[in-house]
Amino acid sequence: MFEYLQGKVTIVNPAYIVLDVVGVGYKLYTPNPYQFIENKQYCIFVEQVVRENAITLYGFATNEDKQLFLKLISVSGIGPKSALAIMAAENSQSLMAAIEQGEIKYLTKFPGVGKKVASQIILDLKGKLDVSDQPQLELILDQDNPALKDAILALSALGYSNKEVEKIKPKLEKLPNQSADLYIKEALKLLLKQ
Repeated sequence: MFEYLQGKVTIVNPAYIVLDVVGVGYKLYTPNPYQFIENKQYCIFVEQVVRENAITLYGFATNEDKQLFLKLISVSGIGPKSALAIMAAENSQSLMAAIEQGEIKYLTKFPGVGKKVASQIILDLKGKLDVSDQPQLELILDQDNPALKDAILALSALGYSNKEVEKIKPKLEKLPNQSADLYIKEALKLLLKQ
């Protein structure tokens, strides 16, 4: 429902922060509430989680952290509270590297994560975090054509890997300047032919 909220942090406590957005205080559970400073303006990426007995908002300093949270809670055995604990204990890059390398022992150091859950995290998320692909995506996007850049980002959001996009990018660059929509349509035709 919410993508982000922009406002002033009015309360910071060990479990959550309160973000004042035009006079409405939103209680946001975060991995590390103390990264936010009271009476300072922030744009916080938000995820709403609805359970049988609660509707809860979770807040993140970056969209990347929000996406990691969503991937963690998609794993059987990991709820929002466990995902926050995992994210609070480690920086995102180290956590993603541990998952990619299949380090079960490393993952079991987090609260509520035993060998079974650690194995499930690796099984569900290995290869889906794009740790090695992130710098490559920046290289793919390093060009002067904003419509093509938007199209490439859309393809990535649809789940196409950077390798797949890299293969068709030269063909897309040869096309006369198009709208992002037309680049996407042409890219999808090319990707389906592979």
